[in-house]
Amino acid sequence: MWSGAISFGLVNVPIKLYSAVSKKTVRFHQINGETGNRIAQKRTDAVTGEEVQYENLVKGYEMAKDQYVIINPDELDALDPEKSRTIDIEDFVDLAEIDPVYYDHPYYLVPDKGAAKAYGLLLNAMQESGRVAIARVVLRSKEQLVAIRPAQGGTVLMMDTMVFADEVIPRDALDGLPEAEELKVSEREVQMAQQLIESLVTEFEPSRYKDEYREKVLELIEAKAAGAEIVQQPEAPAPTAVPDLMAALEASLAAVDKPKKKASSKEKEPAKS
Repeated sequence: MWSGAISFGLVNVPIKLYSAVSKKTVRFHQINGETGNRIAQKRTDAVTGEEVQYENLVKGYEMAKDQYVIINPDELDALDPEKSRTIDIEDFVDLAEIDPVYYDHPYYLVPDKGAAKAYGLLLNAMQESGRVAIARVVLRSKEQLVAIRPAQGGTVLMMDTMVFADEVIPRDALDGLPEAEELKVSEREVQMAQQLIESLVTEFEPSRYKDEYREKVLELIEAKAAGAEIVQQPEAPAPTAVPDLMAALEASLAAVDKPKKKASSKEKEPAKS
């Protein structure tokens, strides 16, 4: 989707950019329920009701209610960042220092023809140092802050677009955060919670986790297309507050332990002839 070069000091590494994810969203059109025809949306003047042609559209920034500063497209175009084909590395930081809240969209960076050695140099140097590169790049006429890092497995570099610091909502702006005193729990409760966590520890396998809602939507579409009658599902019960934290932890541990004991007893049973 883009090609250019990573600028690393005086070293340029020609690369090609590929999106690392493809969102699997089920998309619907708006339909007139009486005729079955698609809905056509028109741009109309809110006061006159007349349709507005595309070439007459301008942007307006609302300063106060119904008071706008009008900005023409060419005025915005003049502010576009200078088009560039380089990803300019500004800093290297430790991966652990970047809160995941700053990550936005992942991309693969693949070496262009003849750039494998320079690409391998940057990839290996970053793996050995454990550092992440912070850089800037212009994508779709917008300057993006990005993080470049070796992917797990170490055969390719990845680039994540990032949000800027002033786009992250500060924690002290949240309502309802408990005071430090309210967060205190006993050492025994912490130990049991850790025990529960350890009982559920496994290796991360992304393929185990499915978008169950999307799958149900697709099943619904197929069933309706085939003429099946759709039955309304009962509403899930609302979660209730935990009255006794220790009792809940003990019950959770017991529930996790039962399947393990059953599996263990089955393994010990002698084979039937």
